[in-house]
Amino acid sequence: MSDSLLAAAGLLSPSVAGTALALDYMEEEQKRQMTIKAANVSLLHEREGKPFVINLIDTPGHVDFSGRVTRSIRAIDGAVVVVDSVEEIMVQTETVTRQALEDRVRPVLYINKIDRLIKELRLSPEQVQERISRIIAEFNRLVNLYAEPEYRERWSVSFAGNTVAMGSAKDRWGFTAEVAKTKGIKFSDVVDAYLNEKVDELREKAPLHEAILNMAVEAMPPPHVAQKYRIPKIWKGDLNSEIGQGMISCDDNGPAVMAVTNIVVDPQAGVVASGRLFSGTLKEGSMIHLFGARVDQRIQQVCIFMGPYREIVGTLTAGNIPALLGLDAARAGETLSQSKDVVPFEAVKYVTEPVVTMAVEPKFSRDLPRLVDTLRRLSIEDPNLVTTINEETGEYLISGMGTLHLEIANTLITKTGLEIITSTPIVIYRESVRGSAGPFEGRSPNKHNRIFIQIEPLGEETIAMIKKGEIGEYMDKHAMAKVLRDKGWPPEEARGVWAVEDSGNMLIEVTKGAQFLQEVKDMILAGYRWGLKEGPIAYETIRGTKLKVTDVSLHEDPVHRGPAQIMPMTRRAMFAAFMSANPTLLEPVQKITVKAPPDLLGAATSVISQKRGKVVSVDQKGHLVYVTGELPTSETFDLSEVMRSATAGRAFWGLEFSHWAPVPGSMINQVIADVRKRKGLPPEPQKAEDFLEA
Repeated sequence: MSDSLLAAAGLLSPSVAGTALALDYMEEEQKRQMTIKAANVSLLHEREGKPFVINLIDTPGHVDFSGRVTRSIRAIDGAVVVVDSVEEIMVQTETVTRQALEDRVRPVLYINKIDRLIKELRLSPEQVQERISRIIAEFNRLVNLYAEPEYRERWSVSFAGNTVAMGSAKDRWGFTAEVAKTKGIKFSDVVDAYLNEKVDELREKAPLHEAILNMAVEAMPPPHVAQKYRIPKIWKGDLNSEIGQGMISCDDNGPAVMAVTNIVVDPQAGVVASGRLFSGTLKEGSMIHLFGARVDQRIQQVCIFMGPYREIVGTLTAGNIPALLGLDAARAGETLSQSKDVVPFEAVKYVTEPVVTMAVEPKFSRDLPRLVDTLRRLSIEDPNLVTTINEETGEYLISGMGTLHLEIANTLITKTGLEIITSTPIVIYRESVRGSAGPFEGRSPNKHNRIFIQIEPLGEETIAMIKKGEIGEYMDKHAMAKVLRDKGWPPEEARGVWAVEDSGNMLIEVTKGAQFLQEVKDMILAGYRWGLKEGPIAYETIRGTKLKVTDVSLHEDPVHRGPAQIMPMTRRAMFAAFMSANPTLLEPVQKITVKAPPDLLGAATSVISQKRGKVVSVDQKGHLVYVTGELPTSETFDLSEVMRSATAGRAFWGLEFSHWAPVPGSMINQVIADVRKRKGLPPEPQKAEDFLEA
């Protein structure tokens, strides 16, 4: 589809549009015929004699790269959701639609590959229309399910309302109801075009770009309209402030405020930060503050992306998507502003998490510095690709959303000329507690300081609030306390929040009159986050805990209460409480959706059951049955082969991260032993009392 839009704008030869995949410009994208990264381009479109600039971001469809979709949604006001007419609404369709609606991004629908319904499935015009009606109804079910009440009816899509288009991106034709009426196109004309080799005539009569761009102009709001309702959703600062009003009105003359959504590391230019400019004007040479990095840097160039290329523009105003050079400290999710009084944007909330990891090392030890540099660059460009080092084994670990994500990362590493050795993919686990314990005392190595920590499960409701951004690190403390009190939290805990972690943990201070506590607060937080990163069971990340500092006893001399004293004592008390609170290991669970002919229902459900999964629902939609279930991620590595064999290749399926669940009791000891062995740790975790020994 993007090829057609580029060709219409004069950026691509019409003769290669549809096959060039111009925005899939990476070699690996061309080879695999799939989108891996997000690509920006600005298009000029004329509608009824009036020019419009449309900033387009082409995003991936595969669930392993959904993080790029999530970040892109922050920068846009409308989304063209593409649905395959053969496969219909897939798991990822629901994910993308949910993400868009939760960020108040208006969706429209493009039903693609109509040609396959005619040429391959040989459906009659009536059957095609029945399928299209079913897709529209299912999409509107998603809108009704995930949109806020005031947007459900307004943002429902329909062919009659010109918010649905259909066509073939490959053959570069498409139409909305308006185009069909204006051009006198009936669906029988589409059938005739394919049966009698008149596709070129259909393309000329109903070019795809016209349908998509007209739909975008008519249905999607301009920035100055969209920001009125989007800013209150995605920004938690004072809406009545100068900054708040500047963003709400998309004011070119207001304070410059930008949300960085994408980072590209150019071999020559260095870091290129792009994202949405919500207010103000950016110019070359001006200074800008990076809130995440806490530094001021000078903008060297202001550009716009045109696919793989950058065009220098010098100045850009609010509502656009700048690409900035010179901000080496910028990362995806960063907030930029010329004012230091800005409340940063809420952190991007990903629908999935890295759940698979593998070890990588250079074939030749001399290449280690190059490998480290390559991994650093990859993790900057893709924040969902997490790189760490196993200090026990010296291995570098790459964690991603799925096996394809890791496979692409490996390919990108080898493209640099590095020869590497990799392990097989390994599931990532989380550590948590099922009970309460404490307070437990932690002593500093010098014996001069003590801290008392209590632990309990945080609860899935509170974790969901963190994920949705209803509570967070940068939220006004009084407002957060009210939210928590309304959820039944004790007042002293609600007002004592010190830290809210995206990993689903909170640190609460409930001491009474403790001396010097504020002086060591940052050190306690550092020790706490150290402990969260590598839990006591198997050095996996801790999830779902509420830790409370109930008391401290601190030496009056600051020399005796430095980081080397406070951080380890915090971690010890934290781990002693953790290991006394019925600790457990959590494994990632995937949601699976299988579409198959009715005669293969038994085969599909059998595969799910055999892989420690469970069937959640079975629905009949048209000529197919839809099976929804849950599978542990560890059971999905050979799913393609097993499902294909069981269904003779006649089933479609999709996977999406669902939730974390305790490892079954019959397996947990072996899983813990395997993880610890892999990490070079002793077979048995330490007991609570081991952490009480200073």
